[in-house]
Amino acid sequence: MPRLRLPNFIRPQRHSHWQEIKSDKATAALAAATLVIAGTVVALQYGRLLTRRTHDQESDGLIASAPAAAVDTVGVAVEGFGSAPRREVILFNLLAGFLGSFASVRLTTWMIRDGRGPFRNVQVGGRHIHHFIPGILLAFGSGTAALLVPDRAEKHAAVTMGVGMGLTFDEAALLLDMKDVYWTRQGLLSVQLSMGMVATLGITILTLRILGRGERHQEAAGEIPKIA
Repeated sequence: MPRLRLPNFIRPQRHSHWQEIKSDKATAALAAATLVIAGTVVALQYGRLLTRRTHDQESDGLIASAPAAAVDTVGVAVEGFGSAPRREVILFNLLAGFLGSFASVRLTTWMIRDGRGPFRNVQVGGRHIHHFIPGILLAFGSGTAALLVPDRAEKHAAVTMGVGMGLTFDEAALLLDMKDVYWTRQGLLSVQLSMGMVATLGITILTLRILGRGERHQEAAGEIPKIA
């Protein structure tokens, strides 16, 4: 008896293993780029403060000024974060938690698929536990806690909510089991890359604002040398 063939618009679309690897590599590259950008921002700020120290009249040279510049960098970050407006801090914590979890999970997933490192899939009773499960629990729990606890705790809740959002968003393709091409793994890849780049750009701008504010405050307080 001949096998019945479904029309193309009804037949479920299957993605090759190569497509999955390609998607994993693209999102892993985005995660790595996010970490590189974060390191670059910190390095540039350290370089600015090291330049201040080396141009100071009381400076003993580049090598001798390096530890003091490191202390200055920490002090600027702490001062800038502490003096930032409430909404700015909450948004920063939310984006930091989101990007931190998204980058960590993407890199970990890529290593698992490639057979590298000590990481393995989490299984309970033979069932694979996807990371969107703890992600949803974290996001819901953080949102509930932010509503119940005093206002000062909402800044901390923003971090855990961002982590939960990152874990959940990473497996959006699994949650959105739709036939539309836009929501397939290929279509969702563009959404992941776009959201990741927007979040990276947003937190970079916020970080530069926070560090700039902290540097101005530390200079006015005489904690760091003025620009020559």
